Amino acid sequence: STKQAEKAVHQKKEQSKTKCRKARRRHINLVAEFNHRQRKNIWLETHIWHAKRFHMVKKWGYCLGNSPTEKSYRACYRAMTKHCLLQDLSYYCCLELKGKENELLKQLARICSVDTGLTFEEACCLSGRFEGSLHLYRADRYPEDMLGPVTFIWKPRDGSENRQLWIWVHPALKQDILRELKAIFQCSEPEEICITEPVTTSIQEEKEVEVVKNLGNKRKKEDKEGEKAVPVKKIIGDGTRDPFQTYSWIARTTGISISDRSMEILRYRLIGPMSHSVLTETLKAAPVQTV
Repeated sequence: STKQAEKAVHQKKEQSKTKCRKARRRHINLVAEFNHRQRKNIWLETHIWHAKRFHMVKKWGYCLGNSPTEKSYRACYRAMTKHCLLQDLSYYCCLELKGKENELLKQLARICSVDTGLTFEEACCLSGRFEGSLHLYRADRYPEDMLGPVTFIWKPRDGSENRQLWIWVHPALKQDILRELKAIFQCSEPEEICITEPVTTSIQEEKEVEVVKNLGNKRKKEDKEGEKAVPVKKIIGDGTRDPFQTYSWIARTTGISISDRSMEILRYRLIGPMSHSVLTETLKAAPVQTV
């Protein structure tokens, strides 16, 4: 009984060391722990804010806020009707197309139709002033074989015939739409291969966990060596792409390139009558410098 009591006290002491909140909340510990947690499901930039207030669900390779833990429906409705409500849509995938405008429009016309409404050639959208939305189909298969709805934004013209187009797709539709885009533009050759070290390699993962445990056991921070032992926060790839997969392709004949910009460009939706006021106060125009 005496041995059991001593054992219980010893276990309690060991447990108290690992559960020291001050040690757990140190930045270097949190970074390694957050990287470790994102092995399967990627977090959005606003993940921690949502995790404290929402029931989280794992969908499409991401960890997303599904429903609020408190009865905040009235507050959300009030914000939408009188103020401003912000939604994080960064889990939507962004596909970037670069190349000559004529070549882009020629092939893009094969996967959409004027019968459904707007197309990529719509003047207001082509100028880059407005965002467009349409339904995509497999090449030359309209009205059959619909791929799904997308939104798109053209980068405004800069006097060159080369243009830049961003197509935003739902993560569940990304693979099919990306495959079709690569087929119509004949982008089979990789432009560059992602060789960066992934967050979740087994050896690095073990080292990170080991570092977290060691730093958690020690009450005091270990100078600057301890900081170097823990890698900086990296989110490589996204919920729909493996870190080692190629993320950019180019057509050798036309020079058109397709890049997967998922999780590289964040996207937020502002709803409410004060949305423009919030944007005006938040974003400041950069001074124009002429060379």
